[in-house]
Amino acid sequence: MDFTFTEEQQAAVEAARAVFSGVAPDSVPSPALTPGAVAEDIDRRLWSELASSDLLGLTLSEEYGGAGLGPVALFLVLRESAKVLARVPLLESCAVAMTVERYGESGLAAELLPRAARGELVLTVGANGRTGHGPAELAVTARPEGTGAAPSGWVLDGVHSAVPWAQVADRIAVPAHTGEGRAVLALVDPTHQGVTLADQVSTSGERLAEVRLDGVRLEARDLIDTPGAWDRLRDLLTTGTCALALGLGERVLAMTAEYTGKREQFGFPVATFQAVAVQAADRYIDLRAMEVTLWQAAWRLSTCAGGPLPAAGDIAVAKIWASDGVRRIVQTAQHLHGGFGADTDYPLHRFHAWAKQIELSLGPAAAHEEALGDLLAAHPLA
Repeated sequence: MDFTFTEEQQAAVEAARAVFSGVAPDSVPSPALTPGAVAEDIDRRLWSELASSDLLGLTLSEEYGGAGLGPVALFLVLRESAKVLARVPLLESCAVAMTVERYGESGLAAELLPRAARGELVLTVGANGRTGHGPAELAVTARPEGTGAAPSGWVLDGVHSAVPWAQVADRIAVPAHTGEGRAVLALVDPTHQGVTLADQVSTSGERLAEVRLDGVRLEARDLIDTPGAWDRLRDLLTTGTCALALGLGERVLAMTAEYTGKREQFGFPVATFQAVAVQAADRYIDLRAMEVTLWQAAWRLSTCAGGPLPAAGDIAVAKIWASDGVRRIVQTAQHLHGGFGADTDYPLHRFHAWAKQIELSLGPAAAHEEALGDLLAAHPLA
């Protein structure tokens, strides 16, 4: 496989590294010592710098002030963001913007996307449904208003849990289902009448919300009922989360290598001990597997190329490695750091909390293995 990235994609990585170089993972209180959220808002300074560097519009077309790059470029930037635990909804906002551009009504795109690219508008998405189990679109019903083939508006009822940064977002992408069972995607203003937010907190200490919709009426253009819109957004979110897992794992393994190279026992760095070296090597193998499966899934999403299995198969494989791999990496890192890894003055415990949040977001590897098995059964390989 050729993992050579284009000049434009490499330039995006360099720009991201420059922006993230000034971010400290311990710039907010420790989630281990904070009973609620570690902060009430996203990192606004970082958000502004991402906008100034044209990274928020990276995947949008030039028509909306973007750079016209695809999902791979976004995932490369997300990989860098995870290395510093960047507290911004970069994945959610960019994924929603890409979906609006591809599937949304032209007036809606013209209203939202230029502002999103400039960082003036924060977008997020409810991807977990009511409980985190089962299809997210089943958590909300969308009823059309008016008569005729084209409804004049829609009415939404239901609940989505664990919506990232809903309290500070300007629009929430809400997957819902119609009476015919179709999945649709609504763009909801959190201040809209009938919308209620209840605070929740992630394992990593970030602010989430339960979003309750009670008879929320939307204009027709604020709901995307084009087939495939929610599926596309869900795939972007899932693969982007795998990119976050990869970046976090790379940073944690680098921290472990640095620590074990300096920490001495019996007059020798512990990195020279065979038991330590073997564990670190196993985790390096995990990272390489996470990387190859991520870029395979990203390539399928970017090119819509065919294959023996649908793109969902490649995404399932990436999720299997990301979910299990990031857990193994942080567990080994904690073990090789000893008690120092649990010290709240040292940032490793923060990465551990973020890794657990990513693992929970992706779901257990066994579930993805089952989904992959179903795909193999439905599409026998020659």
